[in-house]
Amino acid sequence: MKIERIETLVCYARMRNWVFVKVITDQPGLIGWGEATLEWHTRGIAGTIEDLSQLLIGEDPRRVEYLWQMMWRQHFWHGSGVTRSTAIAGIDLALWDILGKVHGVPCHQLWGGPVRDYIRLYCHLGGGNMESFYQTSTDNASQFAELAQKAVADGFTAFKSMAVPPTMPIEGLKPIKAAEDCVSAMREAVGDEVDIMVDGHARPSPAMGLQFAQALDPYGLYFFEEPCWPESLDGLARINTATTTPIATGERLTHLAAFRDLFEKRGCEICQLDLTHCGGFTEARRIAALADAHRIALAPHNPQGPISTAASLEFGFSQPSYIICESVLDDVPWRQDVIEEGFVIDPVTRTVKPNGKPGLGISINEAEVKKHPFQQETVQRVFYEDGAIGDW
Repeated sequence: MKIERIETLVCYARMRNWVFVKVITDQPGLIGWGEATLEWHTRGIAGTIEDLSQLLIGEDPRRVEYLWQMMWRQHFWHGSGVTRSTAIAGIDLALWDILGKVHGVPCHQLWGGPVRDYIRLYCHLGGGNMESFYQTSTDNASQFAELAQKAVADGFTAFKSMAVPPTMPIEGLKPIKAAEDCVSAMREAVGDEVDIMVDGHARPSPAMGLQFAQALDPYGLYFFEEPCWPESLDGLARINTATTTPIATGERLTHLAAFRDLFEKRGCEICQLDLTHCGGFTEARRIAALADAHRIALAPHNPQGPISTAASLEFGFSQPSYIICESVLDDVPWRQDVIEEGFVIDPVTRTVKPNGKPGLGISINEAEVKKHPFQQETVQRVFYEDGAIGDW
């Protein structure tokens, strides 16, 4: 069995272009699907996948670890940069999809079988609609409350909000009070039985992130995500120590050694590795084992396309420390048109039972994908009041 070629299919999805990776073998009908979506770097990803494919054509797709090592270690530069690690991830997911199909089992069965009966989903406020999630102003606490109530009405028992505004390295109480007002309004709107997450989006400095974390601590957040830059390991550790709210981060880390450094500092309680950025299942399983050794939970980052969601669920059914799956449903109307999924979402409980189909359990409708060709992603820019560049 040999790899004949590797293709990329790009599907426009407003804020991002989904990059689907198709690994084609010499066995009739045996293909694997992966995803390598990286916002605002679509052209670079497609080119990197083409570069990596030159290492893999003619190789046996079942030698997944061997091929991962080849992609990460050959061509001199290691695969730790986000563009290359994302390209590796897309191919790696597709190779595991093939391996599951070869053996006639879902991917999670390849790793020891399901460790749980179902996985709970959480949504973004607005269901993934870009404007609702990213552009609802923190000056409008009542809109946060309304969107929170809508999420609960849709069956979700957990949701995430962007209740932290872009913030200069040091500011006064205004942004802190705005965030607190938004979280207070959401908590009052949905009660204590619903889990609320707040995404800082790495906007604050460590000093401001600490103030946000302490101000929001009384509201019982499920987690506070990226309270400061991911490069600020000491800052993350300080915030994590100073609050009872679990700190979540890791979506911008791309390899095992980076997570080692984060965990050794105890910079988080929840690891948000991204399967489409950290080298795919092969590296993610190593990261998960390391997280287990530190008793750190897993809640993978997953705002990308539908193959990423299928991958996150397969991973979750195999990992004891996996706690919840991020889901996006309403980013673009054609999300469900481009894929047939092997899992089924219970609309009442917003939970998912294990997929029973081989590999990732999915098939891609290539004709539908072609209806939404590449377009330049919607640009997101942030400036402070004084005109300086801020963090989106």
